[in-house]
Amino acid sequence: MGHDDLDSRVHDRVALDEIALYAEVLTAVAVSERRLTLDELDDALGLRTSASR
Repeated sequence: MGHDDLDSRVHDRVALDEIALYAEVLTAVAVSERRLTLDELDDALGLRTSASR
């Protein structure tokens, strides 16, 4: 997830990964004009690809 540019004193990679996932969901919500479906949330979280549908 590209944490190489962060302060080396920060060591909680799990928390950083969770923040990155949350940011992905917020981005998907921000560009949508309606509530996201569960499939769209899965897509935003990288749990499903368009080819797996």
